[in-house]
Amino acid sequence: MKTAYKKISVELVVFAEDADAVVAELSSAIDRMEEEHTIFGGEIETAAVQHSGERRRSALAHTREAGETAVGAIRNAGGTVASALRKVI
Repeated sequence: MKTAYKKISVELVVFAEDADAVVAELSSAIDRMEEEHTIFGGEIETAAVQHSGERRRSALAHTREAGETAVGAIRNAGGTVASALRKVI
């Protein structure tokens, strides 16, 4: 039986002054992962890049926005139902 492997690549863009701290935190996270998982090789590499400056929205930000939209829709629907009940009564 042949063992299957997968390479996992992650690319982050951070402010240059934050790069050392981010690399340190990533190294620490990988060390913690190695306690439960077998990790073969890998490295953390940094390089200067040009970037538009637009921040990527996190999944949490998208989830919060979706929740706020849902709450707004429910409030609007509740107001419409209450208005309709008043007209019927």
